[in-house]
Amino acid sequence: MDLGLRGRVAIVTGSSQGIGKAIALGLSQEGARVSICARNEKQLNETAREIKSATGVQVYAVQADLTNEDDIRRLVAKTSEALGRIDVLINNTGGPPLATFVETTEEQWKKAVNLLLMSVVTTCLEAIPHMKERKWGRIINMTSFAAKQPAERLVLSNALRAGILGLTKTLSNELAEDGILVNAVCPGWTLTKRVEELTNAQAKTTGKTYEEIIKGWENQIPLKRLAQPKEIADLVVFLASERASYITGGVFQVDGGVIKGLF
Repeated sequence: MDLGLRGRVAIVTGSSQGIGKAIALGLSQEGARVSICARNEKQLNETAREIKSATGVQVYAVQADLTNEDDIRRLVAKTSEALGRIDVLINNTGGPPLATFVETTEEQWKKAVNLLLMSVVTTCLEAIPHMKERKWGRIINMTSFAAKQPAERLVLSNALRAGILGLTKTLSNELAEDGILVNAVCPGWTLTKRVEELTNAQAKTTGKTYEEIIKGWENQIPLKRLAQPKEIADLVVFLASERASYITGGVFQVDGGVIKGLF
């Protein structure tokens, strides 16, 4: 199936590893030119070389801290200058620390708001005018299953990623007349470095082994396994494509069935 992404330009934030990297690779495999960003410049450049080598498509790397508004503005401006346009924006960020509400400091709340919520607000503010120029655009906000079904000891993610769903629905209504479609994707437990960190943190606080923690999560999932990043990326690439031309305001979980609610 031709997804109609050849020649499009996509920004994928938080894309040097994990789900973000898988999304950037998937878009590149469909012929889209991608702009990737991360804080770690060495790892970012390695990822750019890896994707370009695998697909032969242009990959543009910009070192950026998503908690820094100036970095985000520079990312969007440099992408537009280097690649000529911006058609797709994938908002993907790392996660906050594992903690209960009473264990979480006010400073941690502020940092999490900047990372999870304000980074999305700023990238959208900067990228949307480019999409409006062409009356075509796709924005996909990566959240978490915790936005729909709060997870234990993930209060920051539970609260703030749910806010992203509200923003997604609002933007989908406001931007539809401009041909800009806005959706959210809620990954479940996925085999990434982030999940490894959460697993190790939980092992320290519970006294369980790494393997026991992973097994416990697998037992909560009807498919009895964690996802691979590519399995999340495949849906995101579709939502970014011409084939998803009548899908906006949606919230899509890719979680192996872990969310138990109907909606």
